[in-house]
Formats: sequence, structure tokens, C-alpha cells
Amino acid sequence: MKNFTKYLVSSFILVLILSGCSSTTEQPNEDLFEYKGSFIGDNSAVIHIIEQLRNAEQFEEVSLETKTEPYGMTIQYEYMDAAVEESEYKETAVYNASYLFALIDNAQWVVFNFGDNTYTISKSNLQEWYGKELHDFTNEEELDAFIQEKLKDESGVRQLFAE
Repeated sequence: MKNFTKYLVSSFILVLILSGCSSTTEQPNEDLFEYKGSFIGDNSAVIHIIEQLRNAEQFEEVSLETKTEPYGMTIQYEYMDAAVEESEYKETAVYNASYLFALIDNAQWVVFNFGDNTYTISKSNLQEWYGKELHDFTNEEELDAFIQEKLKDESGVRQLFAE
């Protein structure tokens, strides 16, 4: 009987260990384009989108302007490392704004507040800079590739923020 109890306890512990090793707490990344057609007034959708964009771990809060047109938002990020260069903030702003404008139909402007660095991007200026309508994109791979190609042009990025 002692051997049977030892066997039963050992088996139970082994099952616990194996099941603990195989379980995962990570959620797969959602397809951001499931939020395509969202509106500024849909707080939940806006927050879900922001939480999957660049620097989401520093995201603190978003303030939505829904009372008067043009509709937009201000996104506040935690203070980021002083070693972060201004160009990285600008790239994050372009990347995140591109997704927000592609997915949120009535968003017309976004202010990104990174502490000491604040950037405002309007949908019309960004689309003019791209030479393409953002709502035409239908998936993340296509939009990511397009954004990355445009971000290679450092003088173009500077020009976007000089306007």
C-alpha cells in the first residue's frame, strides 16, 4: 500500500509539472485590422489598438476629443529613457498614427506626448506625405511594409514634422 501511495503522489506531481510547463499565459497578438472601421467614440477599440502598437508598454492614458470636429486623441506615454533619440519618437509617432488613421474612421489628428517630446500628426498631412489613403490598407503586413519603406527616408520624416 505504501508503494501505491508513493506511486500515486509521484504521478500526481509529474502531471502537475508537465501541465505547468505546457500552459502559457501569453495571449496571441490580435489582428489589429479586426478594429478597422472603429470610431473615436469607441474607447475600448481605441485602447485595444494603442495597446498593440509601438511602445505600448509605456502607454499611460488616452484622451479622446469626441465633442467637436475634427475628432482626435492625445496619447500620453510614461517618461522614456533619456537615451532615446528624437528620431525614435518621431518614428513611433508615424507608425502609431498610421495604424490609428487606417483603423479609426473618424480620427483626424493625434497628439503623442512622450514627456519632453510632443508630436502632432494630422491624417491629411500624413496621407499627403504617404501619397496614399490609409483606409485602403487591409492587413498589417501590407501597412507595416509601407510604413517601414517610408521611414527609411529620414529627410522625408523631418519634412513631415516641419509642416
